[in-house]
Amino acid sequence: MPAQLIDGKALSAALREQVAQEVAALAAQHKPVKLVAILVGDNPAAQVYAENQKRTCAQVGIAYELHNLPAATTREQLHGAIRRLNADAGVTGIFLHSPLPNGLDLQDAQYQIDILKDVEGVNPANIGHVVYGHTIIAPCTALAVVELIDSTGVALEGANVTVVGASRIVGRPLSLLLTERNATVTLCHIHTKDTPAETRRADIVVVAAGKPGLLRAEHVKAGAVVIDVGINRVRITDAFGKVTEKTVGDVDFEEVAKVASWITPVPGGVGPMTVAMLLRNTVRAAKLVHGLEQPFAGHV
Repeated sequence: MPAQLIDGKALSAALREQVAQEVAALAAQHKPVKLVAILVGDNPAAQVYAENQKRTCAQVGIAYELHNLPAATTREQLHGAIRRLNADAGVTGIFLHSPLPNGLDLQDAQYQIDILKDVEGVNPANIGHVVYGHTIIAPCTALAVVELIDSTGVALEGANVTVVGASRIVGRPLSLLLTERNATVTLCHIHTKDTPAETRRADIVVVAAGKPGLLRAEHVKAGAVVIDVGINRVRITDAFGKVTEKTVGDVDFEEVAKVASWITPVPGGVGPMTVAMLLRNTVRAAKLVHGLEQPFAGHV
């Protein structure tokens, strides 16, 4: 039996509706939700993302403001801009667009963001709180993956989960979140001796390596849940001989779908849910800033 599709678009739509209701409820209490984003330089992809972000926030009632800084912005100027937003009581969330121009360190800048306003959950201090099981705000993609797994009804407790890819904002925090849910987690990286052996024994496989076609049918045991975090642009030749580009994940979708029980598509899986998690984190940050929730109240 072919795998069932995990529809990230449908799940995202439901979460956005929930976020819109929470934003409206906060507004009724005169507790506004305001996200301010910083974009340094004129990276075209970041500019497009910022426009999409503005539109998405408007759809759920979140106030959005974009601060454009010149490419020549110094480390001191960028950090000063972030500190001013930290101190502004009217700002409940801060988002720093990447990549930054040469000469600016992204992680160094992210460390300046108030952990309560860090809607991406990328401040190293927030990552550290995940380690200790005191999650304040976690990285959006890691949260999205957990939400997608939960939507299948497959229990995480006691499950063997293999995560392929050990980045600091996806693979590593995801492994910690899954461990908090009592899964047994194997985190594979470039030095793992036999990654296929690890994926073949897993009940749940999450691939976030940035390599198209990395996970094939022979790497997955029958009935496994497969979550594809990868987003890759590859060149293909269509039926008319025209060379074009296509967005694919890290999973050989057609083949793995014949083996797995559940699988996410690319696009339409993790991507929309990551956006929804950013919105949910933005509401979480607003509640923290307004004192309506406490940092260590058990939220994940």
